[in-house]
Amino acid sequence: MGKRRGIVAAVVLAGLAAAGCGGGGHDGVVVTGAAPVTPYSGRLDLPYTVGDEGDAEESSGAAGRALECDGAIRAGDAGDRWSKGDGGSTPEEGLEAYFEIYQPQLPERGYRVEREEGGRVLFSYDVRGRTKVAVVVAKDQPRRPGWGPETSASCDPSEFPESWTKTNGYEIWTDRDGRRVPTTEVSSSVGAEHCDWQSAHFLDLGRSGRLYARDPRGVLPPGALAAAYDGDVRMPADARDTGYRYGDWRLWLTPDRSTAYVRTSDGVEAWPSTASRFGCK
Repeated sequence: MGKRRGIVAAVVLAGLAAAGCGGGGHDGVVVTGAAPVTPYSGRLDLPYTVGDEGDAEESSGAAGRALECDGAIRAGDAGDRWSKGDGGSTPEEGLEAYFEIYQPQLPERGYRVEREEGGRVLFSYDVRGRTKVAVVVAKDQPRRPGWGPETSASCDPSEFPESWTKTNGYEIWTDRDGRRVPTTEVSSSVGAEHCDWQSAHFLDLGRSGRLYARDPRGVLPPGALAAAYDGDVRMPADARDTGYRYGDWRLWLTPDRSTAYVRTSDGVEAWPSTASRFGCK
């Protein structure tokens, strides 16, 4: 993943993380059942990069190759954060160690053993027979005895079950045809509770670098918004419907994109863009 927009991104995402990372309706971390329709057949010991260099696929090795995303890989990582004492005695405990060490905001229940090979096991979280999260655990790596995470990768949260995304604080928008839109394209979230921003709302247009905010009670700090939020405006003549929807919200934008216009069942709201950096104490 690329780096986000400074402190404000961290604060917005912290609000999501606070919602928790529980499972999506499965009973155990590892369950039995059918493997994906097309199980991964490649090597489990593929090379991978460590650190910020390279893209998600390069840094996730076999885990990234095992995914079956509708869009791009959202996140990929090499398991270099565990050491002696962190590993488990079984592959399943190695998977549990992945969640304990990394605390990823991913489903924590319903993984299946997709492949075993040469001291490595590939666990997959599948949605309608397609792998959306993959974790490769390995045994007895240098300075890392026992079973622990070697590589991991995941698809965009919009490809996870709606029951999981809703429970975990994701607001997944749809296009005009009702298809779920990747969070890298558009997403929204309630303001962080630890900042007392719960009455505010953020709208992120992902790769475009635009972030907007709804602040009806004025809880955001001075200078956070480029203009004042207005909950009752006339839709500008040059605004166009983007096709993005969330509940009764409909997103409209003007060519300069300085303000997001959200049409609701009650009228039109003007959500101003935010400053590039701001945070709370």
